[in-house]
Amino acid sequence: MSTEGPPPASEAEGPDEQPHPSAAPPPADTLLDIPADPPSDQPVLGVPDTPAPLDHVGSGPPTYDAEPTALPPADPDDLDDLVADTVLDGASYGTYTLRAVSVRGDSARFRGEPRRDSLLTARFGTGDDALVLVAMATGARATPDAHRAAAEACHWIGRAVGRSHARLAQDIRAARRGDLKSGLHRLTDRSLGRLRAGAVERGVQPEEYTASLRCLLLPADPECRTRVFFGVGAGGLFRLRDGEWQDIEPRVADTTGEAVVGFGSLPPGTPHGTPHGTPPEAPHETPDGDRLTMDLGITTPPSPYEPAPEPPPRDPFRFRASVARPGDTLLLCSGGLAEPLRGEPRLVEHLTSRWSRSEPPGVAAFLADSTVRVKGYADDRTAAAVWEA
Repeated sequence: MSTEGPPPASEAEGPDEQPHPSAAPPPADTLLDIPADPPSDQPVLGVPDTPAPLDHVGSGPPTYDAEPTALPPADPDDLDDLVADTVLDGASYGTYTLRAVSVRGDSARFRGEPRRDSLLTARFGTGDDALVLVAMATGARATPDAHRAAAEACHWIGRAVGRSHARLAQDIRAARRGDLKSGLHRLTDRSLGRLRAGAVERGVQPEEYTASLRCLLLPADPECRTRVFFGVGAGGLFRLRDGEWQDIEPRVADTTGEAVVGFGSLPPGTPHGTPHGTPPEAPHETPDGDRLTMDLGITTPPSPYEPAPEPPPRDPFRFRASVARPGDTLLLCSGGLAEPLRGEPRLVEHLTSRWSRSEPPGVAAFLADSTVRVKGYADDRTAAAVWEA
């Protein structure tokens, strides 16, 4: 079902055709029912230059209802554990406008399961020295405490960034890319390490109480257009530039070397995805041959009876620092939105038409745009978009 109105006259008629003077007027119930001589204090309605929001795109309507159906079960003695179906936020600092949303997926809405995605937006500091953090996390699928793990991941990284925000803001201004990458890698490892410690306390396996974690750091200084992404786990990082979407998810083998102003913005004429270099991999053993755990570099003592079990594979740390251009839109999202963006071209086309305007959408419009449904994709969606003035 299409929600678009009738085509304008310039499209309905040929380029050399003019309406006949005796043509019948449009019916009274059309979208352009405007009096011939409206009162001076009544504005004349016009046709918007962007398409209306859609409910869904793709081969057909999704299986589940578009609206929430069942609430998650509640514990009267632990009401703080409840997770809202939808979280929506926004702000404007310096040269950018931020919109952020986290929505329970169609599948979880139908089954009455809590949202596994968690979203944190926080400002640390004041004035031009302030630093905005957007953190999103997704708990492990089919685990009862997935929503708790996601919320804890966001809170731990929020505390870590908040305590170091002054130094981080200075490093971003000075384009100290090496310091930023190594420092944020440590903060991420420590935050996720706390989740693994929490798994031990709960008596579950580490892979049952963990989460992906993806973050943006946005300086409030209008003179600084550097945007920093870092994180671990599935999701997407995209940029809308000059009417075209670019998938700028950083590769595992990222660039090393000295700080570069504008790092991450490819030089003109450079094909997207061209690698800039490959860093040496982090050591998996000490010089003495002891294995390193995936937590904080703590050695695993050898067992006199049997070899120590191999730790579960660790998702790689990803980092990207880039300088935004006026008119850019940067989109960070969880897997629930990244997968349909990579798999359904009509969704990409729709968001391009909606988000290519000079003014960013309001929070309600951003919610509607971010939740356009696609058949076959029913996971939670969390997204943060940054519009550059």
